[in-house]
Amino acid sequence: MKLVIQRVNSASVLVANKTLGKIKQGFMILVGIHKEDTYENVQYLVRKISNLRVFEDENRKMNRSIKDINGEILSVSQFTLYANTKKGNRPSFVQAAVPSLAEELYNEFNKNLQTENISVKTGIFGADMQVHLINDGPVTIIIDSRER
Repeated sequence: MKLVIQRVNSASVLVANKTLGKIKQGFMILVGIHKEDTYENVQYLVRKISNLRVFEDENRKMNRSIKDINGEILSVSQFTLYANTKKGNRPSFVQAAVPSLAEELYNEFNKNLQTENISVKTGIFGADMQVHLINDGPVTIIIDSRER
């Protein structure tokens, strides 16, 4: 699994001009699922995300986790994170999981984050979505569970 995590002041996702998920302070996460990903990848990333210390403490040091600040997560599925652009000008997505596996692991990822007492909002898996966010920092971190 590959995640692009952005620390945000707020974020929302729209489908057909209807807001489906909206958060205040927290993470906006783009979630890509690799064709060989398993539940182990989900569990690893949930531990990393829920304990990732990138929010400022009283000394302006990135020392607090999303749980420490009672932050929220907007999780958006994003198969294009596994685009391969090495040949030609049209990306190949053969490393991305088939939709049935991707949706299963994506839903498990979101469910497991909620078991960490983190509020998680989403769009619709596979839909054409518009994501709006106000990046905080900016702080953007990429985590790939295959590169541990």
